[in-house]
Amino acid sequence: MKRDAIDLGKTGIPRLFRMYFVPTVLGMLSLCAVTATDGIFVGRGVGSDALAAVNICISPTMVMVGISLMLGVGASVVSSIHLANRNVKAARLNITQALLAATAVVTLFLIVTLASPATTGRLLGSSESLMPLVVEYMPWIFAACMFQAWCGIGLFVVRLDGSPGYAMWCNIIPGLLNALLDYIFIFPLDMGIRGAAIATCVSCLTGGLMVMAYLGRFATTLRIIRVKLSWKSFRLTMRNIGYQCKIGVSALLGEATMGLLMLMGNLMFMRYMGNDGVGAFSWL
Repeated sequence: MKRDAIDLGKTGIPRLFRMYFVPTVLGMLSLCAVTATDGIFVGRGVGSDALAAVNICISPTMVMVGISLMLGVGASVVSSIHLANRNVKAARLNITQALLAATAVVTLFLIVTLASPATTGRLLGSSESLMPLVVEYMPWIFAACMFQAWCGIGLFVVRLDGSPGYAMWCNIIPGLLNALLDYIFIFPLDMGIRGAAIATCVSCLTGGLMVMAYLGRFATTLRIIRVKLSWKSFRLTMRNIGYQCKIGVSALLGEATMGLLMLMGNLMFMRYMGNDGVGAFSWL
């Protein structure tokens, strides 16, 4: 893997553009295909109420994705500056701090929201008739946020490390796995919406582990390192995380805006049109 890494300092700009453009586009297309595939399997295999329940749960996950993208953008920019100054240790430290911060934020999110899934569902606009489906789906899809956060940050770092092809497979393999597991869990095993949620969680786990395996063992330069446990280290970590957030906040704003629009749409459709309206509004 190290042998196949791109030398960013010696490769020409036009060739670099081609080497990064194609894998990145293919990876993003695979994510779009996953979204469409999920909608098809859930809609046909479980029904419109399941689509509505999925839509109820999605808006908070978009905020979590936005946070990971914010940290990913910020960490990759800061790390690239350190690499340009030949300060490899600082670059590694920043990506490690970003991953730790995202893990801590998602852990807090899971504790708050899953302490009472029914209460969270009501706050997100679920009706009582949808609540059993929402409570079935929520724990799995919220748990997937942890692995999505690792991917959201890690894929920026993997590309920066000179491995856009590997980053592409970190999107494509989970996408294919998700489609396969959706079919198996929803149709042959008849697991309903819980099966769809488990399929998504497992596929996200696969992508997250692929990213973390690269950063832990196979990275050319940007691998995760041990962080010191001291008050001074904590203060420096908070400073670095603040700087990363300042750089990448636009990514968070974009995802958070989409999540807020989805939440408001769910609340309005549920109020005036009921479960069918939310199902029709589903972004799957």
